[in-house]
Amino acid sequence: MELRNARVLVTGGAGFVGGHLVRELRARGATEVIVPRRRDYDLLEGAAARRLLADARPDLVVHLAGRIGGIGANRDNPAVFLYENLMMGLQLLEECRLHGVAKVVTVGSVCAYPKLTPIPFREEDLWNGYPEETNAPYGLAKRMLLAQGQAYRAQHGMNVVHLVPANLYGPGDHFDTASSHVIPALIGKVQRALDRGDAAVEAWGTGAASREFLYVEDAARGLCMAAATFDGPEPVNLGTGVEIRIAELAALLASLMGFTGEIRFDARMPDGQPHRRLDTSRAETLFGFRATTTLEDGLRRTIDWYRSRRAGSSLDR
Repeated sequence: MELRNARVLVTGGAGFVGGHLVRELRARGATEVIVPRRRDYDLLEGAAARRLLADARPDLVVHLAGRIGGIGANRDNPAVFLYENLMMGLQLLEECRLHGVAKVVTVGSVCAYPKLTPIPFREEDLWNGYPEETNAPYGLAKRMLLAQGQAYRAQHGMNVVHLVPANLYGPGDHFDTASSHVIPALIGKVQRALDRGDAAVEAWGTGAASREFLYVEDAARGLCMAAATFDGPEPVNLGTGVEIRIAELAALLASLMGFTGEIRFDARMPDGQPHRRLDTSRAETLFGFRATTTLEDGLRRTIDWYRSRRAGSSLDR
């Protein structure tokens, strides 16, 4: 699909990833990028999804909208995470079919992989077991998004592609400590410790689990590359292929932020999935994507963004 002069609908376009994607699409010459708001089009309602597609008349749809959050939010709201993510995807794809949308890009989650997936995570292993329990309902909803796209491709000939990004981070992330992911949660905790002169920061889990992190601007570029050139039924990982233990991540953040105190891990709290590292070869082979931002550079940019906007705001309250 030629992105230049295309009409693109980005659900979730006002969110963290969506904001970066909208800028990337415009830089690539998309004529009009439509960003619906939930107050106007609640995708949990079939009639609203139908009205959105009729109003937007897009050539391309990128589906980012969803209920997202960290381990704590998933653990406390499993039914909400399952229902809302499942229903948004089901209704949106059906309306895309009925309205003849030329291409749809759906975005899954590394949480959809089985709990004990062999390292590195290869796309063919996606169905070989149950996801890690604390985020299984969310992960299963994302698996159904993949299955629906494959079914619509097989029966209706729809050009639906599905991407599976690693844990995302970067400027514009959500820093609320009750629901944020690990990087913004740690940045907020370290900054508050610095502000108060605390000698220690408490973090969830044992610190032994590992994660792979993809900088959000790299993710936006990968989404655009897939939208422009990829047409196939198989899911495709987006990532760096590099993992880091949470204890090492916390130490790196503390160093970058100038915190010299102790990081104390609370082993009573869940670690989540033991390890995450993606095989990223399929994305490079199929549409030439390779991440270019190192973790340290990405963390510096994220910290700078957070600090520049924190004064007088509610970023981490």
